Amino acid sequence: MKKLIVLTCTLSLLTACGDSIEKKAGEKLAAARAAFEHNDYNEAKLQIDSIKILYPKAFDTRKEGIKLMQQVELKEQQESLVYLDSMLQVKQKEFEAIKNKYTFEKNEEYQKIGNYFWPTQTVEKNLHRSFLRFQVNEQGVMTLTSICGPSNIHHVAVKVIAPDGSFAETPASNDSYETTDLGEKIEKADYKMGEDGNVLSFLYMNRDKKNIRVEYLGERKFSTTMTPSDREALVGTYELAKLLSSIRQIQQEKEEANLKIEFVKRKMEQ
Repeated sequence: MKKLIVLTCTLSLLTACGDSIEKKAGEKLAAARAAFEHNDYNEAKLQIDSIKILYPKAFDTRKEGIKLMQQVELKEQQESLVYLDSMLQVKQKEFEAIKNKYTFEKNEEYQKIGNYFWPTQTVEKNLHRSFLRFQVNEQGVMTLTSICGPSNIHHVAVKVIAPDGSFAETPASNDSYETTDLGEKIEKADYKMGEDGNVLSFLYMNRDKKNIRVEYLGERKFSTTMTPSDREALVGTYELAKLLSSIRQIQQEKEEANLKIEFVKRKMEQ
């Protein structure tokens, strides 16, 4: 008889504890729902996560929390998509307003992505001179090309020096070549932004300074000074690169948001 009484009391205590756990977990869930209704998604997620941490045995409440978490994640991504769409429209309008300032080149036979140049830096306008040429592709990737002629020094890098003595220098190019055109020797080396030793950013920061010296580094040195039109080309191309890069970033974030939305919807259907 005593054993039966002890067992009954124990079961009553366990039931009471279970009810208490579910009640406290339910309070957290209610707080999460209230936060969700007020569009405070971070607070909603914190409250849902706390249920799992504080009340791991509140299984029924945790299941409801999972369902609510899915709603929170879906709503977050949907709102993010609306914001990204609006940002993309703004950036695309900015691009449409300035794109005619640039020369666009693309050979449909072998190029999937075209390139934008400042008009003064097209090939036909720059024969027989050594200079730094700037371009940006449709995805916002900017490239610096060092062109040196008419005699070969076999250069693979360049150094740019401001009037105050500060400078930046590219690493050795992974994409350099030499050619001859009508008996004139021409050397070219490409450096993508991020692999250019910070030369492009250095030139942009010093865009208002005159007498930027360019040193071609090869078997021997050759120096020249950037012309005002080349400095203008750098600024225009650099700013276009930033704009196109931001457009590409927004497009990628939209793709990720759409993938997350589809993933959450599939989980909600299961």
